[in-house]
Amino acid sequence: MLNVGKIEEGLVLDHIKAGKSMEIYRYLQLDKLDCTVAIIKNARSNKMEKKDIIKVECDIDTLNLDILGYIDHNITVNVIQKGEIVEKKALHLPKEIKNVIHCHNPRCITSIEQELPHIFVLADAAKEVYRCKYCEEKYSKKASRDK
Repeated sequence: MLNVGKIEEGLVLDHIKAGKSMEIYRYLQLDKLDCTVAIIKNARSNKMEKKDIIKVECDIDTLNLDILGYIDHNITVNVIQKGEIVEKKALHLPKEIKNVIHCHNPRCITSIEQELPHIFVLADAAKEVYRCKYCEEKYSKKASRDK
């Protein structure tokens, strides 16, 4: 049995779709943080068969939960303080995301003004469709997953 020690303060990201933890690691830029990060891949799960788990020992306000909500709003976020779970945060699709996805429209201002942030606004929550704030180029999470 694998035993990964408990953390004193931070976040435990649970119920991550198996194999997605490294993508989340990159999106959250956990490599740039000076804190302890544990990644557990393909853990057994009654709910999901297999899942990934990420434990991050850091200040709880360090991570951008909107990025997590965009990636997968079914992830469970457990807030840990003094070694105990004090809160479970529900994720949702964020209304706006910045510099997570990039506009591929060659006519978009972000192609020319490269220092501009790539901002996408939620256009259709049911279909998980975002649109570029500048040119309204459509970006669908479901379509990008199916590729």
